[in-house]
Amino acid sequence: MDYRIINKDTYYRKGVFRHFSEDCKCSVSMTARVDVTELAEYSKRSGTKFYINFLYILSKVLNSRDDYRMGYLWQTDEIICYDTINPTQYVFHEDTETCTPVYTYYSDEYETFYKNALADVERAQQTREYGLDAANHPNWFDASYISWLSYDSLNIELPDGYLYFAPIVNWGRYREENGRLMMPVSVRMNHAIADGYLIANVYRLLEQEIKKFCG
Repeated sequence: MDYRIINKDTYYRKGVFRHFSEDCKCSVSMTARVDVTELAEYSKRSGTKFYINFLYILSKVLNSRDDYRMGYLWQTDEIICYDTINPTQYVFHEDTETCTPVYTYYSDEYETFYKNALADVERAQQTREYGLDAANHPNWFDASYISWLSYDSLNIELPDGYLYFAPIVNWGRYREENGRLMMPVSVRMNHAIADGYLIANVYRLLEQEIKKFCG
């Protein structure tokens, strides 16, 4: 886990950060549909899991820009930027109707990431422990698939004033719309380090990376 400390005096969002970390502590969340037609076709054609393919693309997008890799050290009141952030995925157990968090390390190499993510899921399926260990995983972001519903809106609430900077991303089932497969994706970020543009940019980057990935 490596990071660099951000100089608050030269931070390009200095004024915005001060306002939304002191005067008006809040978060921003957005839900939009992403066209995953090509990704679904690629996954079926290649015999790979759509879920892990999307998780890889999402992780690549969030690692592509400093704004999505920010953190806050409350002990020293410092804002930092991690070199890498990793996804916390979740395994649902049908028998107990509970979830187990799965910590997967991000790798830019698709084959490495796919193999590790799949192995992590298989191990988690053998336990029914919740096993959340956020204290020892500060540079992980939540990536949760809501497989039961193709929803229209979702909002994640955190305690007022809590400067939690890691992205929280959820996505639901895709559905056919006008001959295309559209999937709801929700992104939540702290307003001190992200605004509507930066969150909307996640969707633009997802669409770009899906096209690159599917070739």
